[in-house]
Amino acid sequence: MKKVLVTGSAGFIGSHLSRRLLKEGHRVIGIDNINDYYDPKLKEDRLAELNHENFTFVKTDLEDLDTINQTFNQYRPEIVINLAAQAGVRYSLENPHAYINSNVVGFTNILEACRHYKVEHLIYASSSSVYGANTSKPFSTSDNIDHPLSLYAATKKSNELFAHTYSHLYGLPTTGLRFFTVYGPWGRPDMALFLFTKAIVNDEPIDVFNHGNMMRDFTYVDDIVESITRLTKRPAQSNPDWSGANPDPGSSYAPYKVYNIGNNSPVRLMDFIEAIENKLGKTAKKNFLPLQAGDVPETYANVEDLFRDIDFKPETSIQDGVNKFIDWYLEYYGVKL
Repeated sequence: MKKVLVTGSAGFIGSHLSRRLLKEGHRVIGIDNINDYYDPKLKEDRLAELNHENFTFVKTDLEDLDTINQTFNQYRPEIVINLAAQAGVRYSLENPHAYINSNVVGFTNILEACRHYKVEHLIYASSSSVYGANTSKPFSTSDNIDHPLSLYAATKKSNELFAHTYSHLYGLPTTGLRFFTVYGPWGRPDMALFLFTKAIVNDEPIDVFNHGNMMRDFTYVDDIVESITRLTKRPAQSNPDWSGANPDPGSSYAPYKVYNIGNNSPVRLMDFIEAIENKLGKTAKKNFLPLQAGDVPETYANVEDLFRDIDFKPETSIQDGVNKFIDWYLEYYGVKL
């Protein structure tokens, strides 16, 4: 049994992961600020699902350095999984300071606490958005990622750079996870699956950006959780083949590693919408719009190193994953079709 601190424990991925860690017998210390970026009741209900003798919850912002240090000092976590962040590409155009405060200042506080309290392994959420203007597919962690298209993406790249610095300076093993469009039960209301399902149920039109010419490497939340859980047992290590003359961005001479976590099978947006329509037995009213600022038309993850290192490759089909989300949605909101 390990003491695992999970930031963002009231969030979508964080609550699923915390439940899995508790099931495996770990002691989980959850941190979340329950902000109102979306309905706080959904976050509180996720937390209610974590009612367990081995779960401790601390309500705070990552920017609150005193409370972060106090929490680390009191509970002495051995593994830290940082999933708390200000999420959303589009919202970063409206409120950039929220991203700097949470994703840069807050992450620095976590790194400092991990350093001073001798944490064995830091796992942190990055994002597929870091690939930005890249067009070579599938996206590989060996690719250069110097051209982000949103402030959100830039803050996530900064997390990877900060993590590498701490791995180099202090020998802190850090593992970054570039998530690719995660979906499933208890998902975020600002994500496409939630928005589309709600609109179709209510006979309202859905906004289909780039006139439907989008592809996403949708990844079911259970596959994400399985990957993270396996990686907790595998702290990042130095890559003996790393060379400064030909540097691999996804690994290092320091105990630092970055993984893509995606389904390795991009799905057309129109096929995704069709999967929702199939489950609901209703046809969506579609409002076709141009590509939004900050968005990328296609994501596609190369997950060969993830499969090699943890012997697991995400593979939940879109229809199965969509069905499970909609079953949860209808039950949670008491919707009868």
